Amino acid sequence: MTRIDAHLHLWDPQLGVYSWLTPDLGPIHDRFTAQQARAELDAAGIAEAVLVQAADDRRDTDAMLAVADDHPWVVGVVGWVDLEDPAAEAELDRLQQHPAFCGVRQLVHDDPRPDVYALPAVHRTAGHLARRGLTLDIPDAFPRDLPGATELARAVDGLTVVLDHLGKPPRGTSQWDRWRDQLADFAAVPGTVAKISGLACATAPLTASALRPTIEHALECFGADRLMLGSDWPITVATEGYQGTQAVLDATLDAVLDSALGAAGPLSPAELAAIRGGTARRVYRRAEGGTR
Repeated sequence: MTRIDAHLHLWDPQLGVYSWLTPDLGPIHDRFTAQQARAELDAAGIAEAVLVQAADDRRDTDAMLAVADDHPWVVGVVGWVDLEDPAAEAELDRLQQHPAFCGVRQLVHDDPRPDVYALPAVHRTAGHLARRGLTLDIPDAFPRDLPGATELARAVDGLTVVLDHLGKPPRGTSQWDRWRDQLADFAAVPGTVAKISGLACATAPLTASALRPTIEHALECFGADRLMLGSDWPITVATEGYQGTQAVLDATLDAVLDSALGAAGPLSPAELAAIRGGTARRVYRRAEGGTR
């Protein structure tokens, strides 16, 4: 099974759409190109990737689709559609003309309203996604938005809801048990999957041993066939002691294997293949061998 990075970003501050990308963020306040990403993926032994939106602006989505035109290793693009827009279906019509377009994400965690996923307009758009076989990615959901995402997944028949970064678990904090409960509730809903990605945090190191409790719980909740691995590059560039995408993914894979050995026994080759690419390929409806 070809390995897929299920969560990778590209951006150029000159595009003027990344309001969150400020100079105080240091090394990630820069341009990150497809050529740079390809070098990182090559070093990590990864053949393909899914690009994920980083701005609630169609210019960001169109830029990713343009990259996909020129780089066949980009097998999927999770773009942005305004979830409350009455014209969202027309925008989905436009985007689905591109074979790389496979899902939608909105930066709901930046919205001050606590109940975005409960809004009738959002449910309407989620229904459009379900009928079209498109996914809804959920960013940075813990603690505020994960319950709402769970209820949305439960309410909309046929919707596939992808939880990015395992919801951003509060590793090494007193909120750990609350995250565990929220994740289990989310995973109990059919049609939910999750990404083992973006697990760097200020309260616990990004090492296999430190990641093990997080990933062990994820495996217990979802099983390997509902988990996918993503680098979250170039956000990882800002991680203290960053040594490249290969080091990040190696630590994560080591944690996956170590957790499985400590819980229900070692992962089978099929389970490991699912986490490394099979789940992403199935969920985002990407064909094997780079064919969209």
